[in-house]
Amino acid sequence: MTVIELYQFLNERIPASLSCDWDNDGLMCAPDRSREVKSVLLALDVTEAVIDEAVVGGYDVILSHHPLIFRPLKNLSGGDPCSRKLLKLVQNGIAVMSFHTRLDALRGGVNDVLASLLSLEGVEAFGHEGEMIGRIGSLPSPMAFADFAGLVKEVLHAPHVSCVDCHRPVTKVALVGGDGKDFMKDAHLAGADVYLTGTLSYNMMVDADELGLGLIEAGHFHTEQPVLRFLERILLEWDGTLRITLTDSNRVITL
Repeated sequence: MTVIELYQFLNERIPASLSCDWDNDGLMCAPDRSREVKSVLLALDVTEAVIDEAVVGGYDVILSHHPLIFRPLKNLSGGDPCSRKLLKLVQNGIAVMSFHTRLDALRGGVNDVLASLLSLEGVEAFGHEGEMIGRIGSLPSPMAFADFAGLVKEVLHAPHVSCVDCHRPVTKVALVGGDGKDFMKDAHLAGADVYLTGTLSYNMMVDADELGLGLIEAGHFHTEQPVLRFLERILLEWDGTLRITLTDSNRVITL
């Protein structure tokens, strides 16, 4: 299997038609499209530390959720983090593939993984303006808000969660992994008792309290990192001989 064959497989499995219009993902870097792929490093982010790990470990491909290249490059001089990373990748012949909002929207992707971790039932997509990224479903049985917040913290291995209490038992939960602040009102309109996401703003949390909508902000990294297991599964289904490693790209610490 070559780099381009792997990308073609993933592009069919995680189609670009699901991506938001503003997004930029796909085959980010391919110094040699015909290079044989024997090893893949999975990471949420393509950081310099992740690239160094790929170099030292002899990986052929880095597969990430967040795009290596998001905004247009002005030069390839190594004077900024993105161009510096690209130069190191090219020098070491390592390809990068990133699957962003299409992996959020995909059935089985980021948000379905998150819903599954919380044992939600009757899960459906929700969103706005054609971006049906979110998921909403029901808990097997109602839970006190504090107990549900504790469950979220536990299953996501989050160091902390920031919350707004809905002041009623939690039955219906809406969620968007990562930066889901744009979907808070949609979660409320969909009838959620609680909206779970990675990142919100203070003003939104104040507004949610007045709406009677419970909120749980569990961290961008922690709400998306679980999808790497999904990516590992689909890679091994296609080629069980691949050497695959999941790495932790988080650089945000809690003191």
